[in-house]
Amino acid sequence: MDFGLNEQQEMLQKSAREFLNDEYPDRLMKEIARGDRDFPPVLWKKMADLGWLSLSLPENYGGFGDFLDLMLVLEEMGRVNLISPYFSTLALGAATIIEAASPRQKQMILPPLAEGKLKLTMALPEQDGIYGPEGIRLRATRQDGSYVLDGVKMFVPEAESANYLICAARTSAGGFQTEGISLFLVEKNLPGISLLPLKTISGERQCRVEFAGVKVPADSLLGEDGKGWRYLAKALSRGAVARCAEMIGGAKKVLEMTLNYAKERVAFGHPIGAYQSIQHRCADMLIDLEGARLVTYQAAWLLNAGLPADDKVAIAKAWTGQAYRRIVTSAHQVHGAIGFTEDHVLHWYTRRARAQEFSFGGTDYFLDQLVQDVVKK
Repeated sequence: MDFGLNEQQEMLQKSAREFLNDEYPDRLMKEIARGDRDFPPVLWKKMADLGWLSLSLPENYGGFGDFLDLMLVLEEMGRVNLISPYFSTLALGAATIIEAASPRQKQMILPPLAEGKLKLTMALPEQDGIYGPEGIRLRATRQDGSYVLDGVKMFVPEAESANYLICAARTSAGGFQTEGISLFLVEKNLPGISLLPLKTISGERQCRVEFAGVKVPADSLLGEDGKGWRYLAKALSRGAVARCAEMIGGAKKVLEMTLNYAKERVAFGHPIGAYQSIQHRCADMLIDLEGARLVTYQAAWLLNAGLPADDKVAIAKAWTGQAYRRIVTSAHQVHGAIGFTEDHVLHWYTRRARAQEFSFGGTDYFLDQLVQDVVKK
């Protein structure tokens, strides 16, 4: 495997970094994270004009590039701590549509999505926050050629800004936990759907979504009735690795801030970076970052090639989540009290690191998946 970037990927990553540095300054990030304002629609339009909303989509639906290209843009978004509907729309929603939707459904969703006219999100975990099949209890009951949804979904990202929710529900009881799960493409404004915004430590937009007798047509079903988990599992693997890309970008920024501060902060007549204890911390941060990048892009390369990658995805998510946590912890040790102040941005990266570590399942969840995969082999 060659994880080096080709010329086109280098240009994409460079242009993404320059654009986000100009259009998404720390001031805007803080305002969105505090809830003082929403993600600017004009910035969403600019991202669509750059083609970012077409990344990894099939060419016949207006897309270009592949999953690795999407990873590079997400890495740069993590670098500026971007809070937007981009991840829920591209890494979660579009990935599920590509896997499970019929040609008619893809034509209805993907072209307007690529143009920036439509946003998606996924409604998966419930009260217990489990991302596995055992956590799906929302019911979908057949009724007069339609389905009626009843239940509650928690921690639904960007639900308020989304046009459609991809909802996982149980249409029947199977012999295995993965059986009887179906996916539905649900318009957000249907009668019976209510949204309650949740306060998050990271500033990300999440909602509690209640489905009270929500009637959806039969053609809103994605894939086969009761066979939705196989599509969902693939989309969740991509989502977990995509989240790792964001964490790598954030870790890079945190390391840069720490190195710059160690060079500028003077104590006892010397920059603190001259002291060996600080140098050791920075070296450990770099080792964690490079290890996270290696396992993340190894998993991404396999997914992009359509090869089995369950074990590599588990390794990437488990390692990167822990590595990012260690990196921000060391950064605070170097920065001291200033890293916790409102004026500084480091604490926002720390908040995001903690939230991202547990998204799609925490370290223990993925280590358990890895053990199960080893046992099967």
